[in-house]
Amino acid sequence: MNSKHFPSGGGEPTVVITQVTQAQWHATKDDRVVGRGDASSRPDGRIFLSIDSWHDAVFDQLAHAMLTDLATPLYTVVDETDVDLISSWERVGFTPRRREWEYLVRTDPRITGLDATPPPPGTTIVAGGNAEQGPLRALDQAIRLEVEATVGWQQMPAEVLPCPSGNTPLDLSKYVVAAQPDRYVGLVRVMVRRHWARIGLIAVRADQHRRGIARALLAHTLGALHHRGIDTASTEVNESNTAATALFEGIGARRASSNLELVLR
Repeated sequence: MNSKHFPSGGGEPTVVITQVTQAQWHATKDDRVVGRGDASSRPDGRIFLSIDSWHDAVFDQLAHAMLTDLATPLYTVVDETDVDLISSWERVGFTPRRREWEYLVRTDPRITGLDATPPPPGTTIVAGGNAEQGPLRALDQAIRLEVEATVGWQQMPAEVLPCPSGNTPLDLSKYVVAAQPDRYVGLVRVMVRRHWARIGLIAVRADQHRRGIARALLAHTLGALHHRGIDTASTEVNESNTAATALFEGIGARRASSNLELVLR
């Protein structure tokens, strides 16, 4: 373990910062833990930090110790309504990088207006759990290459994994797919837990954009959730993704919250 001592001022006992594991730091005072810091490595290689402390001075001391031990760039994600926490990260040098809106969308097709949204001619929707592994893997890899060539992985949610070709883990139960006779051209990934659902990704091959495929995928996905008794689904959209914003706001989705990603370079 690696410990650092920080005088707290005012004649009070010294705060001790200890790196208890490779990715965790504790702040102790009088042998009591008064703050914790964590560093987590995301699949794309970026390191995200979190600090839990009641006092600004302890936050700053934990941050100082972590930033000394870790190489930049470093990242963190904060609920945008938590202005005090944002101020704490900015105080130690972090700056805003991107904003992601959380949307809540009703699943009832009478509310979304998606009750009569068929896929375009020559395209069919394959329900969750019914896709074939080979074509889905080929679609997944094609979309990843398109992302890498355009916005890049650092603009994607952390769960969209930049895996090596042929090694992408796919859970077929989570995917609804748009299929054409010779290939898959679009997908929705949805996570369902009892009465809760989250849409993690909607993607369509670049040469199939503006044909209504994403809307048809969303219509099928939300309709299936509604049939299961789930009345609302959540999703996150990067504020710079105007197409996704228009898609969800066009079916009545409402912004519930926003997260701010900050970076220290």
